[in-house]
Amino acid sequence: MDNLSTTLEAKLNPQNHGGRLERLAASVTGWSERWFPDAYIFAALAVIAVAIGALCIGAPIQRVGVAFGDGFWTLIPFTMQMAIVTISGYVVAVSPPASRAIRQLACLPGNGKTAVAFVAFVSMAMSFLSASLSLVFSALLIRALAARTELKMDYRAAGAAGYLGLGATWALGISSSASQLQANPDSLPKNLLAITGVIPFSETIFLPQSMLIAAVLLLISILIAYFSAPDGSRAKTAADFGMSVNDSDLQLGRPSRPGDWLEYSPLVTIFVVGLGAIWMWHEFSVKNPVLAISNLNTYNLLFLLLGMILNWRPRRFLNAVVKSVPSVSGILIQFPLYGGIAYMLTKAAAPGGLPLADHLSSVFISVSSQSSFPAVAGVYSAVLGFFVPSGGGKWIIEAPYVMEAAKALHVHLGWAVTLYNAAEALPNLINPFWMLPLLGVLGIRARDIVGFTFVQLLVHAPVVIFLLWALAGTLTYHPPIMP
Repeated sequence: MDNLSTTLEAKLNPQNHGGRLERLAASVTGWSERWFPDAYIFAALAVIAVAIGALCIGAPIQRVGVAFGDGFWTLIPFTMQMAIVTISGYVVAVSPPASRAIRQLACLPGNGKTAVAFVAFVSMAMSFLSASLSLVFSALLIRALAARTELKMDYRAAGAAGYLGLGATWALGISSSASQLQANPDSLPKNLLAITGVIPFSETIFLPQSMLIAAVLLLISILIAYFSAPDGSRAKTAADFGMSVNDSDLQLGRPSRPGDWLEYSPLVTIFVVGLGAIWMWHEFSVKNPVLAISNLNTYNLLFLLLGMILNWRPRRFLNAVVKSVPSVSGILIQFPLYGGIAYMLTKAAAPGGLPLADHLSSVFISVSSQSSFPAVAGVYSAVLGFFVPSGGGKWIIEAPYVMEAAKALHVHLGWAVTLYNAAEALPNLINPFWMLPLLGVLGIRARDIVGFTFVQLLVHAPVVIFLLWALAGTLTYHPPIMP
């Protein structure tokens, strides 16, 4: 009888189920929790789909297989970088000083829904400076907020909010790889430099139109995060996932034998950090500081050094590293699959023909005009980005034919980069590729947050495509600037 009364009350009072966005997110999440596969299966299915597509355009099966194998290890350096992002972020997070600072920041929200919105704001604001910084810091903040059990914060919604820096705004900020590449003639491939020339930041991320898109996405994403987050009894907290968000087991003990004394002494830490500090000083003195920190290797070394000094004693630092390692398992096994996908798209061509990526591009670009190019190219970039998620490599693949088309149609070249940047982030909202470091720290799976990110995608996609089309008309084409 009690269960029947509860059911009738819920039907008679729909407000018990939250607002429309919350119900939609809960519905999609409920479906994904039952049907959404593990991220590895998702990546493997993408491999199969791209391989079948390459075969359909006439690529020999041997060439498809060779392309997959050749590409499989091409992302290994990036894989290691992203693993270190997760490990170093975790190590910094559980250090005594950082833990205290994050806990103080986590005291600001007053309830679960505002906590989710706060995470969304922090994630996106930080992504304008550094995508990797946004990813790590958001995960750490979520763990700290989850420790406040009185908030009743939905752990899934908070995870989705923490991912918005990567799923909404990062490519419109300083860490945009496409904008960085186009602004630096020494980094541009010669074939691309001949087409586009140098495009400074003033013509890409610092365009008023580009900053307007970023501001719009920031605002609507926070609102969606707030209204889609379950609260009260509907919230699924970290405890419901069996997650421990405190790291009291990392407390340092005492050395048990004379040979342990260096592990408990800060002398080793001081020497190693000192050497790293000398390199950091040189790196930031000879380069623009913003550009230096945007380099993922620099960022990773900075965080590792920071983790060493904040944990102070090598034994505590090593304890934190050991506990963080399980969170990178998904990264290590899945990223190579995406390297194979990229090569099948770009290298597995039919005899005397073109690879699948060029066939996809011709379908979209052949129907473009000057007015429709921004929308068509944006849709194309988003679709391809679902199969080849990339922080910059995909731009090198797309740029030659996309920018050649932009020149032919007299589309502002800086805006062509911006439309790529804005559309690049859309598939991230439902593609688990970039989710892995965040999910590793949080201890949940892609299917737990994809319902909330899917709601974001439903709103973002039409808004982004419309703005790319509408704002293109406010810009005038300029010939390329050759170095």
